Amino acid sequence: MTLALRTDPGASERILEGLRDWVETESPTDDAAAVNCLMDKAERALRAAGAAVTRIPGRDGFGDLLRARIGPAEGGGILIAGHLDTVWPIGTIATMPFRIEGERAFGPGIYDMKAGSFLALHAVTSLLGQKVATPLPVTLLLTPDEEVGSPTSRALIEDEARRSAYVLIPEPAGKGGAVVTARKGVGRFELEVRGRAAHSGGAFEEGRSAVVELAHQILAIHRMVDPARGITTNVAPIRGGTRPNVIADRAFCEIDLRVASLEDGERMERAILGLRAVTEGCTVTVQGGMNRPPFAETEAIRALYERARAIAAELGFELPREHRGGGSDGNFTAALGIPTLDGLGCPGGGAHADHEHILWRDLAPRAALLLGLIETLS
Repeated sequence: MTLALRTDPGASERILEGLRDWVETESPTDDAAAVNCLMDKAERALRAAGAAVTRIPGRDGFGDLLRARIGPAEGGGILIAGHLDTVWPIGTIATMPFRIEGERAFGPGIYDMKAGSFLALHAVTSLLGQKVATPLPVTLLLTPDEEVGSPTSRALIEDEARRSAYVLIPEPAGKGGAVVTARKGVGRFELEVRGRAAHSGGAFEEGRSAVVELAHQILAIHRMVDPARGITTNVAPIRGGTRPNVIADRAFCEIDLRVASLEDGERMERAILGLRAVTEGCTVTVQGGMNRPPFAETEAIRALYERARAIAAELGFELPREHRGGGSDGNFTAALGIPTLDGLGCPGGGAHADHEHILWRDLAPRAALLLGLIETLS
């Protein structure tokens, strides 16, 4: 089946036709109704194919979750986890329409990660349609909130992973079609400074500038960067003050932290939460923490990658691997010790940018790779 898909000259075009409908169904994370509209389409396709589908109502302003199962009823199986939400607001499709230019297909969310999630659905429905028996149970989980850290889906992802022998994440492929065998852990924090307002000319010495204190904090946070250990911090956005002639009594910033190890994550979390004011009369309050644990490459993950690389070779293409700085839902599953292979989606580029695109002719080969894994993992 996988080889036939790889050699079918029209397979990528047919997959792209279905993907186009998904891209044109806008689904920003913060619009639950819009996400659920796309979730409806996925649910209809899975039910029509014969999957056992469960729809889980969303909460906290996010869309629903969708779980589909196929294959044997017992035993640890394969979890395929993808998200349907994007960073693009409703209306983007009017200014950034789906279009094909040579080898590239453009559109909001097409690369991150509607192509990958659609490939996962295509794989599951194809197996059902052709009545292909899989050695292991297969669960497809589609979620609504990955772009903001998976606050309502993390628990379900982890629960499903604990029941699984393998996890496949169809996030976008990297350069040269690379899959992902490690990712940095991610921390997010909010820092607030309180100072004392005063007239900047008539009562300068009475004021305590929250903006100046924030500048001290930003420099302290930047000094935590340690590229050799894989530790980076980034402060943005920042805001503070009201007028040029008023010493600011409040200032704010957000902090992004990336780490390569669990130990560094714990240490850096303590350091950031422990920040204190250096300006007399100012106070600093920090909230947040690590929201995605590091995804470290293990022997089991490397073995899963080698299996995928062998399948790709049979299909006629190379499959490099990479370690990636950005987080995904694969961070959660890998941290539980479940062999996880990420980046199984379509090659392309421009995630979260107006030139977001996929190399659409790779849709069929990537679908064949995913099917090859599902059909052979045991």
